[in-house]
Amino acid sequence: MSSSEESEDQYITFEDFSKIHLKIGKIIHAENIPGMKKVLKAIVNIGIDRKTVIAGAAIFYKPEELIGKIVVICTNMEPRKIGNIISNGMLLAADGSNGKPIFLTINEEAPVGTNIH
Repeated sequence: MSSSEESEDQYITFEDFSKIHLKIGKIIHAENIPGMKKVLKAIVNIGIDRKTVIAGAAIFYKPEELIGKIVVICTNMEPRKIGNIISNGMLLAADGSNGKPIFLTINEEAPVGTNIH
């Protein structure tokens, strides 16, 4: 959506935004899920905890391409069952060409678990 299409009813307050917990994470494990072609399972180190996340990236990435990747993760998403796995977060990504997720990352080094404001 372009900025000319935005309207005030689409704005959120600072208080609304502050409810979203974003952190720097590092993907430490990734694997395909048997029977599911579009999603894969990733385990993300967020410092004092690890989050299991289901990401719609299996068409575009092999699991080994994601391991070690520094990502931005929303850590307080409501858990959601996908297949037989509970996803406990969301990796932030931009829409790339042909729907390929371009995972958000950082340019400078920041410790895993760092809060994003």
